Amino acid sequence: MNRRSAIKKSLLATAATVAFPTIVPASVLGKDAPSNKLHIGQIGFGRIARGHDLPETMKNDVARVVAVCDVDSKRKELGKAYIEQYYRENKGSDTFMDVKMYDDYRELLASPDIDGVIISTPDHWHAQPAIEAALAGKDIYLQKPTSLTVAEGRMMSDIVHRTGVVFQLGSQQRSTDPWPQFRRACELVRNGRIGKIERVEIGLPSDPAGGDPTPMPVPENLNYDMWLGRTPYVPYTLERVHPQHDFSRPGWLRCEQFGAGMITGWGVHHIDIAHWGMGTEFTGPIELEATAEFPREGLWTVHGPYRVESRYANGVTMIVDGELPNGVHFYGTDGDIFVSRGNVAVTANDPDFGNSPAFKTSIKDKAQLEIGENDIRLYDSPEQHRNWLDCMKSRELTISPAEVAHRSCTACLISHIAMKVPGKLQWDPVNERFRDNDAANRMLSRSQRYPYGYDNIPVLAGHARK
Repeated sequence: MNRRSAIKKSLLATAATVAFPTIVPASVLGKDAPSNKLHIGQIGFGRIARGHDLPETMKNDVARVVAVCDVDSKRKELGKAYIEQYYRENKGSDTFMDVKMYDDYRELLASPDIDGVIISTPDHWHAQPAIEAALAGKDIYLQKPTSLTVAEGRMMSDIVHRTGVVFQLGSQQRSTDPWPQFRRACELVRNGRIGKIERVEIGLPSDPAGGDPTPMPVPENLNYDMWLGRTPYVPYTLERVHPQHDFSRPGWLRCEQFGAGMITGWGVHHIDIAHWGMGTEFTGPIELEATAEFPREGLWTVHGPYRVESRYANGVTMIVDGELPNGVHFYGTDGDIFVSRGNVAVTANDPDFGNSPAFKTSIKDKAQLEIGENDIRLYDSPEQHRNWLDCMKSRELTISPAEVAHRSCTACLISHIAMKVPGKLQWDPVNERFRDNDAANRMLSRSQRYPYGYDNIPVLAGHARK
């Protein structure tokens, strides 16, 4: 048994014996509960929380956002004001909601009043809070990408599965609102409308180089040490973290210390759709090779121009390239289908999608573009956050459950590794290891800076170090 397998086995054994909260959340008490509303805590109040996660959640009357947490006290207070204003305007009462504020998400997770959490933090703070939320018995809506490394993504998926909490990834292209074309395209592909799939081409945005690395004083309102979390300590500079006066696109997105760049930032969306269409949601490529350019100066270190070519066990070749039109293009023996977001964005500062059409196909027969009652029909979700809330009530799987989310993210993360390691890499999607390549396997995990990281979660500490 290798070290990774030993860690996985010991963590699952630990998860099986974790003591969950003794106070039962409102969501499982049914119609006789003091409140039939699902109580949600918001972890991280930044661009995506303010512009997407909170409004899409709060518009559903079944939920109440009752708490907010951020390591930046300014953003924490803005989050409280934002949520309370929403309820004031939509419920007609100045005292409808008194949102609790937390500096440390672990204190929020300890509250028996919370049924579920939305995690809208930077990429390096995705997997650990999700693991701890699962161990605390809280349902989870997690912003993509699922994890910073394959190792922590595997751990998170296993613990979510073992604890039975409801998990949803923010891969909202699967849901009908606002992009019904993605499900339609995948259903057509799965039903053989373009014949046998031979190739999938994916176009993603790219990030610029630059950024000012000059050290600056840490703002008094920011717990910078906790913001860095398990990643190495580096001096504070504004363009490494997030803006202090607005909610524009943050600089951490372009630093490899905190994420892998667009290959995960957008790759998780489009590769997830490719997997959905191909029916490969629980596996991954078996071979891949990549090239990429990386900045040689400045603060921002994520990849620039790149190309990744992967091969799957079903014979399909997947090409991911920043020069391709933004979207997912399925090619089969009998035709092709292209799908993208078109001109519909999630936030005001989403990347430019160019002129990519929302849906385009070579299929001429209109009857072939319809899905019949005997055809394969994929999971129908109205909207990603609504689907999560519905599943919190029903306890059914969401449209983007943990294992599916982990597999899509893994395909992106190993693509990033392939950008760093020359030559063709052979990937084993069952054991989640590269074959005969120690250099690549060393990049499947990263060191954990004490006292942060999954190695240092109290209930798991010791087990993860065996």
